[in-house]
Amino acid sequence: MLSCDGSSMTLAWNSPKHCGGSKVNAYYIDKRDADTLAWKEVNLQAVTERVCKVENLTEGTFYEFKITAGNLAGVGVPSAPSAPMKCEAWTMDTPGPAYDLSYSEVRGHSLVLLWKAPVYVGAGAVTGYIVEMAKKGSKDFVALNEEAVSHRYLQVGGLEEGQSYVFKVRAVNASGIGKASLVSEPVCAKALPGTQEIEVGVDGETGDIFLSLEACEISETSQFVWSKNYSALGDCPRVSVSAKGRTSRLTFTNPDKDDLGRYSVVVTDTDGVSASHTLTEDALNTMLELSYAIRHPVVPLKHGLNYEILEKGHVRFWLQAVKLSSAVSYRFIVNDKEVTSGEISHDAATGVIQMIVENFTRANEGTYTVQIHDGRAKAQSSLVLVGDVFKAALKEAEFQRKEYIRKQGPHFSEYLYFTVTEDCTVLLACKVANVKKETPFHWYKEDDEIVPETPPNVVSGACALPVPNFSRKDQGVYKAVLGDDKGKDTSVIDISGQVFDDIINALAQVAGESASDLVLQCTPEGIRLQCYMKYYTEEMKTAWKHKESKIASSEKMRIGGTAEMAWMQICDPSDKEKGHYSIEISDGVQTHTRSFDLSGQAYTDAYEEYLRLKAAAFAEKNRGRVVGGLPDVVTIMEQKSLSLTCTVWGDPTPEVTWFKNEQEVASTEHTKVTFDGGKFASLVINQVTPEDSGKYSINVRNKYGGEFVEITVSVYRHGEQIPEAKLGQAKTPASTPTPHLHPSHPNPPLRLPKLPRRLHPSPDPSAVREESHPGAVREEPDSRFDSSLHPGAEITHPDPKSPTPTPNHPPRPRRVESSRPPPAS
Repeated sequence: MLSCDGSSMTLAWNSPKHCGGSKVNAYYIDKRDADTLAWKEVNLQAVTERVCKVENLTEGTFYEFKITAGNLAGVGVPSAPSAPMKCEAWTMDTPGPAYDLSYSEVRGHSLVLLWKAPVYVGAGAVTGYIVEMAKKGSKDFVALNEEAVSHRYLQVGGLEEGQSYVFKVRAVNASGIGKASLVSEPVCAKALPGTQEIEVGVDGETGDIFLSLEACEISETSQFVWSKNYSALGDCPRVSVSAKGRTSRLTFTNPDKDDLGRYSVVVTDTDGVSASHTLTEDALNTMLELSYAIRHPVVPLKHGLNYEILEKGHVRFWLQAVKLSSAVSYRFIVNDKEVTSGEISHDAATGVIQMIVENFTRANEGTYTVQIHDGRAKAQSSLVLVGDVFKAALKEAEFQRKEYIRKQGPHFSEYLYFTVTEDCTVLLACKVANVKKETPFHWYKEDDEIVPETPPNVVSGACALPVPNFSRKDQGVYKAVLGDDKGKDTSVIDISGQVFDDIINALAQVAGESASDLVLQCTPEGIRLQCYMKYYTEEMKTAWKHKESKIASSEKMRIGGTAEMAWMQICDPSDKEKGHYSIEISDGVQTHTRSFDLSGQAYTDAYEEYLRLKAAAFAEKNRGRVVGGLPDVVTIMEQKSLSLTCTVWGDPTPEVTWFKNEQEVASTEHTKVTFDGGKFASLVINQVTPEDSGKYSINVRNKYGGEFVEITVSVYRHGEQIPEAKLGQAKTPASTPTPHLHPSHPNPPLRLPKLPRRLHPSPDPSAVREESHPGAVREEPDSRFDSSLHPGAEITHPDPKSPTPTPNHPPRPRRVESSRPPPAS
């Protein structure tokens, strides 16, 4: 009983398990008082639904009912009588029972429970349902959902396969939970053998989106009943249902979001064949795209329409399809006009369709389109070649056209570029092609021709101009010119700006990798740290640091270098200059660092060596010396007067001593020795005789040291042949004949003395190296030439035009002494 108002009852019943070979289309109801045995017919006209309202009942009376089903073959056997039901008006606020509980999609671990809404709703509308479940034979029902579900079905999971279950459903309204339905028929959690699920897909021929089910069993009277959200579809215009054999298909007409939901199908007159599928938005969108592709087939393309510039300046327009048949047809359309002439072709094997424009000019600007037909499939691809894009293509085409013409004669196959060798020589290199042995090749810098030591060998295919010791002076525009009767080509490289920086960085990379550890070198000016490398130039990005602080070049800290090394000198060092020093050589990518710890014993030893060199340099600077005026050799006629005069220097003023044949010369009437103003020293011999021949020397000395200068004097008699001068040997009277000369014999020629060479102690290598650097200062005293002869003196000595003595005139010996005076003789 679904409802009762005191004079009528609304009843519901289940359909027969077996229809008898024809669809059940009629139900007949009989009733009786529970206290009587006579049955009375309720309806003479058949009831087609399984719900019926029985009227004209007596309130308070108990009634029993039985149902008889009918089909085309006739009326069947009546059901067993129902339990007595009292005709009493329902007045409760909660809903009446749900009814017609049934199962669908029974599987090993799940099923779908279906029911119908109660007829009696109580004091308010039904808002949901609570489903209870128990194992068959048990009265312990468990609620499957804590919150009421609004729809009239529930998918139950977590079942034990092979176990049988029963269910009850209670409706809920605002007043509470209503009466339970009758307990359902038991159902075993087990799928029918061969059970299939709903398949979803797109028809490959029509593009229709469909759902289909192939039934695992079927009977002659079976029907496929499709539902959406477990509500019968009926005559829905959005779908169409077809069946063929054991398969039924539900096809969507024009599917959209309104068709989303859960679709189920039940095969009647079977042992519960059923299935469902939820159609989601993502799945529908995917199928819609596939459907469109099937209904509107296209030729799939690997590459859309594109262009490329060919060698001679020709322009190739092309696209590539995934696959083309031999029956393909296509059209090239440029600015809405089909192109029928020119080189148009395709290759079915590769799927390439192309058109080549040989003479590409400004008239070719516009929109290019290719239309393809291959069976039912179509494709179209366009390329817009206008504005800056067209200008770039035209420029490239013109360049390639000129390049083709250029390459017909001798040409540069690779234009000028630079490279740096392992020895840090910069090479400006290029490659040439299509040349002959006699093809001229010239190098220029700023239009001034450069003639390299090794002539270019064009036949080798490569030419290079070495630029050793590269620095800022080598900036400029370099040009290589190649040409003969077949043509001429030029390559230019501008060594400035970024290119110059790149070369310096390349040099710095080689130099940085070859850099030695910092070496300590002491000088009279201070302590110097030196880093030797394959090549150094001040344009390299180098930085000196002291205790991680960058050092700027100053009077205290001097920074410089040569082609072989970079150096940093600490002038007049003090304890503040102790610490860790480093040099960083950057090549734009990495930094090469070398360091030295100038502290502790290293600083102490360096400082002592600096003081020693400083004292030695001071002594060398201030020692006594001859700075000018004395000849190497003097040849003089007897009776003449000889004056040997020179300029000396020293601080303090030196002492001067003259010697003859290693014996000190005293001042006499014949030989007069003078030293004027602490600067000019003279030895004058009046009326020389052969006995005055010999080896003379002067010793100039102060507390810091001094030097000897030797002069060979030869005296010959009037009329004799002038003797050959010999350096460093005294002329004794025995070895010097005195022939008589005629009074009218002319005097021998007078040869002017040459300036003496300045002699110094041999400096140590560090001092020599220092003088070649910026910042190294070397002071020299002023020198004067001051040598005179008395009137009538005749002097000969080596030719002043050549500073290098000839074999007949070996260089005169000179001794340079230390600051320590010689022992007393």
